[in-house]
Amino acid sequence: MLFLFGFAGLWGETAAAQLWEDAPPAVDRKTGSVKMGDGYLDFLLQPSGYPPRPAENYPKSGVTGPTVVRYATGEAPGTIVIETQRRALFLVQDNGKAIRYAVGVGREGFGWSGTEYISAKREWPDWRPPADMLARRPDLPVHMPGGPDNPLGARALYLGDTLYRIHGSNEPETVGQQSSSGCFRMRNEDVIDLYRRVKVGTKVVVL
Repeated sequence: MLFLFGFAGLWGETAAAQLWEDAPPAVDRKTGSVKMGDGYLDFLLQPSGYPPRPAENYPKSGVTGPTVVRYATGEAPGTIVIETQRRALFLVQDNGKAIRYAVGVGREGFGWSGTEYISAKREWPDWRPPADMLARRPDLPVHMPGGPDNPLGARALYLGDTLYRIHGSNEPETVGQQSSSGCFRMRNEDVIDLYRRVKVGTKVVVL
């Protein structure tokens, strides 16, 4: 019986990894246009929603997962502090520590700083590019349903009434880089971890 459960678990991990391995790329590297893909088959095969992409299938970007570090700050435990120059997000803990996550930040001309609060949380969120982005990129879809091909990835934390979010990504190789339009990108498994730890109303300080 234990053998059968173990085999089933192994098959599930292998199947999830194969789904991701077989999935089409989200962005055409030549034209830069977003590909919708056929991720809905994946969704139908996973009753609980899309599986997070297996970590071993991520490109070797040198980005590490969440790490508990010493962190000196005057912010209260539970606060998110994003240091854009370091491309790091810190979830402040007790006793002078924080959980550090890697993030991708706004490219030149799109960076910002200030204080906001998480106003909403979404699992596998839909994506609606803002008007200024559509003006720059008319090839983008006006609306894209949530799923593994969606640029917002597995989870999104919305910041106040701004257009900015902390979210996952279908391009994990951009995490740790300066490449977004002002949002903060995380690997899907990292944003899932953060999503579970914070709630609506959490303070977010961007430095």
